[in-house]
Amino acid sequence: MATLSPTAPRLQLTGITKAYPGVVANSDVSLTVLPGETHAVLGENGAGKSTLMKIIFGAVQPDAGQVRVNGKPVHIRNPKEARALGINMVFQHFNLFDTLTVAENVWLGLDKTLSLPEVTTNIQAKASEYGLDIDPSRPVHTLSVGEMQRVEIIRALLTNPQLLILDEPTSVLTPQAVEKLFVVLKKLASQGCSILYISHKLHEIRELCNACTVLRGGKVTGVCNPANESNASLSRLMIGAEPPQLQHTSKPAGNAVMRVTALSLAREDQFGVDLGGIDLQVCAGEVLGIAGVSGNGQKELLYALSGEDRRAPAGSIHMGSTDVSHLPPGPRRALGLHFVPEERLGRGAVPTLSLAHNLLLTRTGSIAWPRLAGGWIRVKAMEDHAQRLISQFKVKAGGPRAAARSLSGGNLQKFIVGREMDARPKLLIVSQPTWGVDVGAAAQIRGELLALREAGCAVLVVSEELDELFEVCDRLHVIARGRLSPSLPRSEASVERIGEWMSGLW
Repeated sequence: MATLSPTAPRLQLTGITKAYPGVVANSDVSLTVLPGETHAVLGENGAGKSTLMKIIFGAVQPDAGQVRVNGKPVHIRNPKEARALGINMVFQHFNLFDTLTVAENVWLGLDKTLSLPEVTTNIQAKASEYGLDIDPSRPVHTLSVGEMQRVEIIRALLTNPQLLILDEPTSVLTPQAVEKLFVVLKKLASQGCSILYISHKLHEIRELCNACTVLRGGKVTGVCNPANESNASLSRLMIGAEPPQLQHTSKPAGNAVMRVTALSLAREDQFGVDLGGIDLQVCAGEVLGIAGVSGNGQKELLYALSGEDRRAPAGSIHMGSTDVSHLPPGPRRALGLHFVPEERLGRGAVPTLSLAHNLLLTRTGSIAWPRLAGGWIRVKAMEDHAQRLISQFKVKAGGPRAAARSLSGGNLQKFIVGREMDARPKLLIVSQPTWGVDVGAAAQIRGELLALREAGCAVLVVSEELDELFEVCDRLHVIARGRLSPSLPRSEASVERIGEWMSGLW
């Protein structure tokens, strides 16, 4: 562990520059973080935040510039060296081995003087202390995205870091859990731990952080104290404008597009969640929301609705008059169901394929660019189609031939959501539509969801962002331990009430 200097900044970046083919991610970036300071890094998707954090953590090497930790120049060649300097990071896209257990994954990032049973005990203690419920014996491949994030946070906290980097840490937590996490982070800061905090939730930054550096296009465009700013002024600093206000007008819903009746499914693995007696219907011209803490059956329900899990009892899932309970995703798509999963890379998009070729995942029967005789694909038409989506949804990418993995998380999300919306679905199911997306892009995606609703599409949104659900939904359910609450009109929902229901108290 580096020796502390009481007067030196915990972290000082000077002139950091990093370029990739076709894009400059960071250009002459300077940043200073003091001991005990909670410092926000704010910027729209593709502004260079993640690259800068990876440079600090040693996962990416800068082309130019200097890094100082506790007043001393350092060259951080890898994350192991960063951890030795007291720096740890929770990534937005997780670094976990699917086939290992939670405890084994955490153990890999810790001092090997501890045995695996000792690490398991420490995990349970930290999880209990911070309200981050997790079973150390579970294999990671059985976890939801939200549960994986809890593993990453616990792993970082167990290293007792001097500088903790958090990338979208609250995106899958309930309001009550966010409050508890903030208590933890404020306590860490009071003990001298510095925190670099990336979030698109401006109210969180204003509550938690006492300094903020704003990036736009890879350059620093401002430094401020968020406590002295409003959401509107922070938006202007970040994107040069305030996000548009959404117009949500009340109107009667149409006929049911999907009906789920008494759906009960046993978990497919020992760490899954049993679904019990699920009843819901999604109607044309309405947005139905499902709230809940990650790991309460959302994954199992979405697999059953999308057709990836075809074990649903006959008659339990209908689209219109068609029983789709046993149909795979293809035939359901032909009936008008399109689906945006929460896992962008690997499920929503193939990382190594171009954006244009990723259209083939769900658009093989599209009229816009049909296959020719013999199975040939009209590549030029497909690339033109991808370019239209890139332009319409303001995706920052190196064109339709750019690999999916080359995009920032928020930009890839915009492309995937745009791809499914563009298919003109009768029913669109979206999981975590704006997870890790900046305020401007989030407003755009939510506006597009409402436009689909106005056009008569049925929309089902599964999200752990209560503000998002309140903004776009007509009705709300809450899922807890595999069971679904009664539906509640948005006008009767409150953060307190939905928060209680997330614990199964309805």
